[in-house]
Amino acid sequence: MTDPIADYLTRLRNAIKANHRVVEIPASNLKKEITKILFEQGYILNYKFIEGETPAGIIKIALKYDPVDHVNAIKALKRVSRPGLRQYTGYKDMPRVLNGMGIAILSTSQGVMTNKAARDKKIGGEVLCYIY
Repeated sequence: MTDPIADYLTRLRNAIKANHRVVEIPASNLKKEITKILFEQGYILNYKFIEGETPAGIIKIALKYDPVDHVNAIKALKRVSRPGLRQYTGYKDMPRVLNGMGIAILSTSQGVMTNKAARDKKIGGEVLCYIY
């Protein structure tokens, strides 16, 4: 597999389309950080890191649905930076997703964070994905 982040986003996207409640994804440190950001921003209901089944472990993610009309909290997941075409940005040119309604996840020198946190700390980095 050449792009594990794209695989992570595709597994989430497929689980949402199939109306699954829980999705299991092979773990890595970067995927764990992205999962924590999704939880903090309210896009997923809960998550759990399970060690031992594979060398890196597994991430179990409980997807968040509206109880009334059963619409998922995540409308779209878009991979921005790819292995063949990296996308970097400075803090002055930070992307705004849906005019501030969505988030961009960045990999910076101070760790993985959202575009809003990176703008506040005045650091740039590689734009991993857009989520709204």
